[in-house]
Amino acid sequence: MLRRALLGARRRALADAGSDLASFARARAASASASGGDGGAPSGTTSFGYQEVKAEEKEGLVAEVFERVAPSYDLMNDLMSGGIHRVWKDYLVSKVGVFPGMTHLDVAGGTGDVAFRVLRALRAEEAAARRAGGGDAPRAGAEGVGEVIVSDINPAMLSEGQKRAAKQGLTREADVRGNPLARLRFVEGNAERLPFEDASVDCYTIAFGLRNVTDVAAALRDAHRLLKPGGRFMCLEFSHVKAEPLRSIYEMYSFNVIPALGEAVARDRASYQYLVESIRKFPKQEELAASMIDAGFASVTHENLTGGVVAIHSGFKAA
Repeated sequence: MLRRALLGARRRALADAGSDLASFARARAASASASGGDGGAPSGTTSFGYQEVKAEEKEGLVAEVFERVAPSYDLMNDLMSGGIHRVWKDYLVSKVGVFPGMTHLDVAGGTGDVAFRVLRALRAEEAAARRAGGGDAPRAGAEGVGEVIVSDINPAMLSEGQKRAAKQGLTREADVRGNPLARLRFVEGNAERLPFEDASVDCYTIAFGLRNVTDVAAALRDAHRLLKPGGRFMCLEFSHVKAEPLRSIYEMYSFNVIPALGEAVARDRASYQYLVESIRKFPKQEELAASMIDAGFASVTHENLTGGVVAIHSGFKAA
């Protein structure tokens, strides 16, 4: 009885909100066609939520979603998850294993939620290493100082992150004693072909961003390219709940509450309908693990959090 009611609620939500998303996709496609966007031969289709769109159109569609949600992104994350997303990100960063002088890349990092956590941990680790190595006297130069890079395809999201970094005092290059601090850098880039050198990164994280990439396999291969031998890839992403009754409750919440919150808070139901649908279209835990192995990663594992609402996927580049 409960299951029938939940499924009925989901269907009604899709009927109400699915048309908004379809209209958005059709309008975007029509705009691309009118401007000559079809160009050459079609390169296949991919999913944009539950809609099938041309693969070359998805990047623009996702960009428009995040341009609209950027100003309310952090607030909506708190509202949608009841603040639990902070716990998930804290746990992710606790597993990174920061060390002095490391280069950390956070992809789809947008507003900096994960990158700022890594930066604080890295600066604390470097300060501790400095004290252990002979005191805390000021020193010249930034040799041996690490770096955290925030990369995102969307300049609106990067702009929000830069504002947050400045507000939180994270753009400082030295501490009060003049010691250089681990650097923070923002770089616009596409996860399928990031503008960084081969074997230049010690750890690569991507949180709630991989499902928005058009070609996930290409993004995984590029992540493997960027990592130094022995480097680690970590993906925190919404996943698939199997156990009842959590699965049905989660389905009902996702399709009824999240789009309604988007409409009430961000005045944008369609974008949040897409976000919910993109979660359902994303590969299951075992499928993503197989794709990571195909991309060259070793020691691939995943860990479910909150019953599989999210999962942390981990893999290493062979040393």
